[in-house]
Amino acid sequence: MSNTLVYRDTPPTLLPLFAKAALPKKVSSGTDVRIPELSATLLYAHTSRADLEQYERVCGFQPSNQLPITWPHILAFPLQLKLLTEKAFPLPLLGLVHLRNTITQYRQIGTGEALKLDVHLSGQERTSRGIEFDMITTASSAGSLVWEESSTMLFRQSEPNGKPTEKTAPPTLEQYPNTKEIKVGESIGRQYAKVSGDSNLIHMHALTAKAFGFPKAIAHGMWSKAHALAIMGQQDGWQSGPLKVSCQFKKPVFLPGTAQLNWREGKTAWDYQLLNARGDAPHLSGQIEWL
Repeated sequence: MSNTLVYRDTPPTLLPLFAKAALPKKVSSGTDVRIPELSATLLYAHTSRADLEQYERVCGFQPSNQLPITWPHILAFPLQLKLLTEKAFPLPLLGLVHLRNTITQYRQIGTGEALKLDVHLSGQERTSRGIEFDMITTASSAGSLVWEESSTMLFRQSEPNGKPTEKTAPPTLEQYPNTKEIKVGESIGRQYAKVSGDSNLIHMHALTAKAFGFPKAIAHGMWSKAHALAIMGQQDGWQSGPLKVSCQFKKPVFLPGTAQLNWREGKTAWDYQLLNARGDAPHLSGQIEWL
């Protein structure tokens, strides 16, 4: 794959990348926006970093000699941010919305196991909402694929023909039999930012979030997914072995706030959703499949 950035054992530094992300970037309003085939590789990712234990506490995972399924996402975040702030990338980072995330873990990864991380951009598509594309991340150990992730991103842009998007009624919200209330503190955005590196201002404080149109700070979507998995992973029916976890992000969780984790257990798959305090609107929804 062309235009691959290669790092040996130290990922790119985040602070200069966030500085680049804050710079304005002009985007064409036509149909000529093209996502280039950018990619980045970290040859040796340290999985047992000092902040792993703190990550487990912030997200609610139990200490273990196996990595949380979402931890490689954190390890790959500097590579992802590097690609999204490259001069050749045509869209502004601060205008991107995380729509969907799917993680497949082919086997559990041991704490301290060395990983090779690869990230690349692909799957560009123009939809009624704007430009969508996928950010694909893989983790390999001793030459074998052990983990992969697909994150679908959206840059909102009206259709070139100027036709308004037809609004459709949301599907009927199904209630699952298992529910757990979650109290989300005002500081969770800052706590997660400290261990993940994702210091987007919409997550940090109400004042900085208001500058981007939010009434309050909002929780990171990947924190919400990780916390949901941490809770479900402690249930008696949870299975070990390879699994695939999909997630669609809906409405943001405002901080501080209360949410409901709602799930249904099956033999080969679980359905889950994170609902608002009233239980009538989803923050996210998804499925866990054992492979």
